[in-house]
Amino acid sequence: MTTTAPGTDPGWLIAPTGPGSRAGIPAGVEYHRVLAGERRRIGRGILAIVLLAAGLVAFPTLIGLAVGALEVAAGVAPAPGRAPYSPSRHAGAMVGVALLLPWSLLLQRWLYGVPAASLHSVVSRVRLDVLARALLLLGPPWLLVTAVTFLLVPAEQVPWTQGDLVLMLLATVLLTPLQAAGEEYGVHGLMLRVLGGWTRGARAGLVLAVVVSTVLFTAVHGATDPYVVLWYLVLFGGLALITWRTGGLEVAVVLHAVLNTATLVLGVALHTDIGAALGSRASVSGASTQLVPTVAVVVLTALVWWSTRRSGPLRTPPAGERG
Repeated sequence: MTTTAPGTDPGWLIAPTGPGSRAGIPAGVEYHRVLAGERRRIGRGILAIVLLAAGLVAFPTLIGLAVGALEVAAGVAPAPGRAPYSPSRHAGAMVGVALLLPWSLLLQRWLYGVPAASLHSVVSRVRLDVLARALLLLGPPWLLVTAVTFLLVPAEQVPWTQGDLVLMLLATVLLTPLQAAGEEYGVHGLMLRVLGGWTRGARAGLVLAVVVSTVLFTAVHGATDPYVVLWYLVLFGGLALITWRTGGLEVAVVLHAVLNTATLVLGVALHTDIGAALGSRASVSGASTQLVPTVAVVVLTALVWWSTRRSGPLRTPPAGERG
């Protein structure tokens, strides 16, 4: 009978991975503890979170201003039959948030001296096999839940030209997954690690990281309706736990990307006023139907947890196994 060391048998969702860690990364630690050290470095962590938040605001704002200036220079303006939220503004918004991905990699390297690649996963690379399994096994049911929830909630419609619809669909399909990845790398990558290193113990660090990152990211979305707030808390908390259990961001990125992309594609297809929906989340009213995806997140999180039941959360490779 063989035994498996904790953190080394990833289960059915995550295929066994070989050495891939790099110098400067502690051995045998969980994903959220890579930045932990003898000193808590709370001041440095606060700086990292502030700079991350600054990027979240500055990148979309600056790109939005540039796109607006270009539209004015080109004489492009909302007209009858055309939605005010143009494809170029949509693309700019997606790219602005997607820039959080390289920004998070840079902040980790600059402020902590830890290789940027370690933010991908405990083996310091994007595990394409994990991405594929998450997309094939978890993607379809999650897509179904997202579509059903969207269709159950009425939304305001605006006129769209055929050209704008095509461009919006292209921008959504090509750029929204990157936007979702940017948010995941920022919140459940860098922020989770920063907060997870503020305590002496791994479990206390996990609780602090999951709770604080979830509350802060929920607050950023500006929702006030109880159903919507509950949805955000469960979603972001679930994605944080999935990142911890799987030892990387791949599964969380897939789930986030499927959610955002499917929602926006359906919104465009049904001529929804996407600009108003994205810009005024505080006025969004939830309903009991919002409990459907909320429960689905709990189920998916439990499923991922169960898949790693033998190993526990994946850890960085031991020092003797480094490539």
